[in-house]
Formats: sequence, C-alpha cells, structure tokens
Amino acid sequence: MSKKQLIRRLFQILIVLVGISFFTFCLTYLAPGDPVRSMYAATGTMPSEEVLEQTREELGLNEPMLVQYWNWLSDCLHGDFGTSYSQHKPVAELLLDRLFPTVRLALLSLALMLAVSLPAGVAAAVWKNKPVDYLIRGITFLGVSMPNFWVGLLLLYVVAMQLKLVPVLSIGTGFEKMILPAVTLAFAMSSRYIRQVRAAVLEELNQDYVTGARARGMKERVILWRHVFPNALFPLITLLGLSLGSLLGGTAVVEVIFSYPGLGNLAVSAITAMDYPLIQGYVLWVALIYMALNLAVDFCYNFADPRIREKRQVEG
Repeated sequence: MSKKQLIRRLFQILIVLVGISFFTFCLTYLAPGDPVRSMYAATGTMPSEEVLEQTREELGLNEPMLVQYWNWLSDCLHGDFGTSYSQHKPVAELLLDRLFPTVRLALLSLALMLAVSLPAGVAAAVWKNKPVDYLIRGITFLGVSMPNFWVGLLLLYVVAMQLKLVPVLSIGTGFEKMILPAVTLAFAMSSRYIRQVRAAVLEELNQDYVTGARARGMKERVILWRHVFPNALFPLITLLGLSLGSLLGGTAVVEVIFSYPGLGNLAVSAITAMDYPLIQGYVLWVALIYMALNLAVDFCYNFADPRIREKRQVEG
C-alpha cells in the first residue's frame, strides 16, 4: 500500500468516524427519558427540580443539540470522552479497564475456533460426500442453528453447575474464568468457519495447478498443505478480521450470561442506566476498532498476495 493510498484510507476512516459519532449523538439526544433523573436514581435519591435543572446546566444538556455535539466532539479529539453518569468515572478509563479482559477473551476464542475449524474444514473437503464430511457438516449445522445464549446456558448448567469443573461466574481474572465464555463464542464461529474453509479448499482443489501437480507425481499431502491450504486462507482473512472486530467490541449476551467484565457487559449496563456519555464513547470506540482492523486486513492482503500488491502499485 503506497503512502498516497494510506493517506486516502485514513481520511476515509476519519469521515466515517465523524458520521458515526454524529448519528450516535443524535440517537441519544432523541432517546426518551431524562439522563439526569436516571443518574440520581442510580444513587437512590431524587433531589428537587431546582437541583435537577442546575445539574442539566452544569452538564450542558440545556444547550442546542449541535452545540452539545460540537463540545463533545472537541473533547473527544483531545482524548476526553466525558464522565459516566452512572459510575462517575471518565469514560476513557472505563473503556480501557474493560478492554484488556475483552482482548484476552477474544484471542482465546479465536485460538479455539482456528484450532477446530481449520483441520475440520480441510477434512470435510478432502473426504467430500463421505461419512466424515456428513458428520462435520451436521455438527456445523447444529452450531449455526443454536444461538450463543442457549449454548452458554447449556455449558453453564452442565460444566459449571453439574460437573463443577469451572466457576459459575466469570468475574475477575484467571484462565479458568474465561473457558466457558470462550468456548461459547468459539462454538458458533467454528461452525461458520468450517463451512468457509471447506468451500475454499474445494475451490482450490479444482484449480489447474492442482491437476498439474498431480500429473507430475507430487504427493497429495504435499499438494494439500504446501499449495492448496495457503491459497485457501486468502478469502478467510477478511472474515477473521471482522470476527476479531466483533469480539473486541464485546459480545454482550455471552458476557452478561457469565458476568464477564468485558466491553459488551459495560455497554448493556450503560444502556440500562441511560448513561449517554458511556454509550457514545463505546460506539465510537467499537467503530474505531473496526476501521483499524479493516485497514490491517488490507495490509495483510497486500503482503500475502503479490497479485494485489502489483495491481495497487500500478493503480497508485
């Protein structure tokens, strides 16, 4: 990727982030309810109307919407996402505190998913329309059909409550507290990726270079792992980036079920408490993660596939 293309992509990311921030701010501004009343309700006390009005004035909620948005956006550009109404802490601090648990959970989920989906997808493609293929596809159909919350509840009941192998709640740090949430997330992802790997490997096995390699007497094992498998991974890079972005944004349902202290759990708490600064900061944070990962995927394609690199050099 040339310097000119990089600057163009960064400018596009900036435009998208501004648009998302404005759209999110409009939604929170138009949402029913009074955030000041919700803020005091969380403390268990409700002051007089004079105090409520004074608080709105201090928070700038009496200003016109465009003025509020400009003030908030200016603060965001300086790294200040505001103060949480419900937790009375800086939004940036709350997001950073929840980021590292979410990163650990995301990486563990992706590792489990890749450990299962890559060999299973290759096996299903190699033994196409044979009992192994039918068995793997049947399991993937089950995995795609079952929602995450149902898988999580089943694992919670069987593994944690009946077998007592792991803690019921995933509060705090520790590998054993990430196992159930990670397996729950990896179960559905593995089912989708097995199908993608199978389709990609089958497509590569039908290419002319595979026929030529077989005609030269090359072993099937060498053809599969040295030529077919690396080429089949190219279409999966984008899907892997999107999956990582989704995981880093927090998986609200799974995190709430297991009480895992991640970004998704924080977002649900913010929505319940009508904590507008925290909601706005979270949406902007997730959008930035997706944009950064999308740019990273482009870099991966650029270095992994020489055809794309040569094409972009000609266009640049």
